[in-house]
Amino acid sequence: MAARRAAGLVAAEMLAPYPPGSPVALPGERLNRAVPEYLHSGVGAGMLIPDAADSEPGSVRVAVER
Repeated sequence: MAARRAAGLVAAEMLAPYPPGSPVALPGERLNRAVPEYLHSGVGAGMLIPDAADSEPGSVRVAVER
């Protein structure tokens, strides 16, 4: 899922940008609008997202809700 469209959906992966290394989202947590914005600006400033399937802020794995 495009990260910019992930707000309101449920994360399917841990998102812990480094530095600081603290998770901003855990699997099962509903993403708010601030999370993709923070990841996008953080990567632009040199942060890495080592635990995500896509280390760039372009996409985020989300759970399918039924």
